[in-house]
Amino acid sequence: MTPHAIIADDELNLAEYLKARLAVLWPELTIDKIARNGLEALTMLDDLTPQIAFLDIKMPGLTGLEVASRLDGPVHVVFVTAYEEYAVAAFEREAADYLLKPVTDARLGKTVERLKARLAAGDPAPNLQALLERLRASPIAGQHLRWIRAGQGASVKQIAIADVLYFDAEDKYTRVITVEGESLIRTTVRELLEQIDPQNFAQIHRGTIINLHLVENAIRDDSGQVSVKLKGRPERLRVSRAYAQLFKQM
Repeated sequence: MTPHAIIADDELNLAEYLKARLAVLWPELTIDKIARNGLEALTMLDDLTPQIAFLDIKMPGLTGLEVASRLDGPVHVVFVTAYEEYAVAAFEREAADYLLKPVTDARLGKTVERLKARLAAGDPAPNLQALLERLRASPIAGQHLRWIRAGQGASVKQIAIADVLYFDAEDKYTRVITVEGESLIRTTVRELLEQIDPQNFAQIHRGTIINLHLVENAIRDDSGQVSVKLKGRPERLRVSRAYAQLFKQM
């Protein structure tokens, strides 16, 4: 029987990347659909009844953990996470399948082999309740992104969060600006603020977040308007008056 799966990730480029790598490493697997949020994922799981679900932990609507807690059928869940230390220990303790972002072929290959073996043997999907309870009580939500995958032209690149100069909202996308150039993600500025370290990043405008460690200088003009320049970039970014207190020591 041909195995079927869904992928749930609000970052479409990341979901497409995972789908593409699965097509190479497990060509027999059919990806039925890609869900953009937890509610879509739950509907797809009910309607399509796939054997496997790749669930991003951080999704709008319902998180991957919340989706997993509502599953009734025998679905083999693979959690996809950008949160490393505690999450990995918890997953391994409960023998749950997980993929750590950025997803590598080596790690994905191990997951594929484990899933193939379980399906071939007719093994039931592992009971995830102990894991879910552990993660709900854990500090996982307080851990911060370390890497991000972003679209750059026709390719997807891996960017260390520490190398990001600033994020800037643009239409339905958010631009990720580094010294090397810019890339696009579909994560909103509001969602990014929940995932990145507030000790390192700060919002300076409704649509702009800067890396505080990479500020070259900040200038206040005669009218009191503040602007900042990031290292390695020529442009100056305007600081909204609502966020000017960040630079009150000037």
